[in-house]
Amino acid sequence: MRARLQGVNTVRKRLADGDVRVYHYHRATGLPLSGKPGSPEFLRDYGAAEKLMLDRHAGTINGLMRDYALSPEFGKLKDSTQREYKRMLAKAEAKFGDMPLAALEDPRVRQDFLSWRAKVAKASGEREADNRLSVISAMLSWARESGIIFSNHIAGFRRLHSVDRSDMIWLPEQIRAFMAVAPIELQRALILALHTGQRQGDLLRLTWGNFDGAFISLRQGKTGRKVEIPCTAALRHMLDGMERTAAVVLTTKTSRPWTARYFKAKWEEASKKAGIEQLHFHDLRGTAITMLAEAGCTTPQIAAITGHSLKTVTTILDKYLARTRVLAGEAVSLFENARSTKFANQLQTKVHPATKGDAK
Repeated sequence: MRARLQGVNTVRKRLADGDVRVYHYHRATGLPLSGKPGSPEFLRDYGAAEKLMLDRHAGTINGLMRDYALSPEFGKLKDSTQREYKRMLAKAEAKFGDMPLAALEDPRVRQDFLSWRAKVAKASGEREADNRLSVISAMLSWARESGIIFSNHIAGFRRLHSVDRSDMIWLPEQIRAFMAVAPIELQRALILALHTGQRQGDLLRLTWGNFDGAFISLRQGKTGRKVEIPCTAALRHMLDGMERTAAVVLTTKTSRPWTARYFKAKWEEASKKAGIEQLHFHDLRGTAITMLAEAGCTTPQIAAITGHSLKTVTTILDKYLARTRVLAGEAVSLFENARSTKFANQLQTKVHPATKGDAK
């Protein structure tokens, strides 16, 4: 029975007599592994090398990284998030792997991490640098809660990278421009996003089983929240008219499920063709929230559809509504037509006869 083990280097050497011999080594320790992969001898040597590596890393950040990656909390993260965390931890391992855990209790370690982030920012950009430090901070917070360390001295660090998309919403003319040039597969995605306020990943995973003819029910991948969204007449009309050629609702023109990368590329291609440069698909989520508010929905009603917390909906509306004049226009219309404000709408300036001669 052949065991597939990670961290094994295979080297082939040609001997003087022309024969080729294969050697196996444990990558992290460099120890040779006897026997063939999967044999008792091979597994024995591999296990000994792994134990030596763990003993060597005990009490260091290197060992902490491995414990974190094996923790139940890490296992609850999405697969894509786990892969990205492991990538960034591997980047930090070269710099901090041998650091003793005791050093993490010294407040001055914060400066060590910030200095490293500054170098990463210069080489790979501020966003990448911030993300790497965020992952390390998440690991240290886990270690603190697990009782491994007492402090996380980089918690709450100020990010270098900042993107303010608070006023980035799709205006009606931009939506019409996109719909005029985008292929039908992307038009469907836009309508679905605008009428549900859901994230791209959740919509690309949406199956026909999530639609019962009146409601769309799904569990959000990022938050785990269950949302049940009543379909508008326009959304029902679109869904009822679609051929169900795949398990998922949104597909490519060849009826295959979208990958995130391919969807992003095609979306950017259509956006460029429509003359839209700064808006992203994710901005449709904020647009949907804004439109719900403009339609008179309350904060709890909006949260029930989008899956946000009440606090988050309020924060989003504080930002996004600054871009639209709809609510302000409706407020003025109410002001002009309400009986209680009739007196104010009749007010006009006029010059009183007694003051005509006072003007110089």
